[in-house]
Amino acid sequence: MGRYLLRRLLQLIPVFIGTTFLIYWLVWSVPGDPFAGKCGERPCPDSYVNLMTEKFKLDQSIWVQYGNYMQNLFRGDFGQTFGGREIGDIIATSYPNTLKLALVALAIEALIGLTAGVLTGLRRNGFLDNLVLVSSLFLIALPIFVIGFVMQWVLGVQWGIIKPTVSSEMRISELIVPGFVLGSASMAYIARVARTSIAENRRADYVRTAIAKGLPMRRVVGVHLLRNSLIPVVTLLGTDLGALMGGAIVTEGIFQVNGIGRQVFRAITTKESATVVSIVVVLVLVYLVMNLLVDLLYAALDPRIRYE
Repeated sequence: MGRYLLRRLLQLIPVFIGTTFLIYWLVWSVPGDPFAGKCGERPCPDSYVNLMTEKFKLDQSIWVQYGNYMQNLFRGDFGQTFGGREIGDIIATSYPNTLKLALVALAIEALIGLTAGVLTGLRRNGFLDNLVLVSSLFLIALPIFVIGFVMQWVLGVQWGIIKPTVSSEMRISELIVPGFVLGSASMAYIARVARTSIAENRRADYVRTAIAKGLPMRRVVGVHLLRNSLIPVVTLLGTDLGALMGGAIVTEGIFQVNGIGRQVFRAITTKESATVVSIVVVLVLVYLVMNLLVDLLYAALDPRIRYE
């Protein structure tokens, strides 16, 4: 297991370098004047543009800029915005809010999606199975902003069950509805994947053998059937945390959550490329860490994987 973990860690290094350089190159290649609007309605004077260009080394090649950025990044320095604000402070303020929202969404989609998938996989073609299939298709077909606005208007404005917007305290009770909205599509996919996996493995020889040996159905499902059916579900859940954090722009905008989604949108509109790069680099780290955890869970669920 230790050798398997070491090999997976070494594989992350070129992936991290390649993805971060690609992100850096794409963001800094976007056309437009980064200093447009920084001096109000009038154009910025040449002295200001030259000073900022020299300060942020914008006149150097992309390789030099990327090397300086990575050198500072390994020291924990994310750089500054054109306005002089530390990007690390922006991430430290907004990142926990998005992470909290994403974890709530992940818990909701895992609980509801996996439960629905297991129940419908064990009893296919019944009323519950048809209900889950129709509901999941409905959630997949509807855009997130439609689900978000409808739930905000119905539950928050019409019925008064929830607050239409999330407060600065970010209580768990306030994040349940935004978390459901954010994870609605993934929840539907998890329910369908779990249903298919459970239904296929239920016809396997080891399940029939366990039933023939007289094992209780709860043990057959919980120990034998569920463990061997979790690998595709673990894949979706593990990689979904980064996707939820990166795709929270719409949900955070609807429910007024001060997270990295809003910060990315604000940075894009104001052409704060350094902020965009730093936030996306953090999301890349989340993806890599979650992929590593998924691989380790693979090895734990199926020991044959670690020896391949």
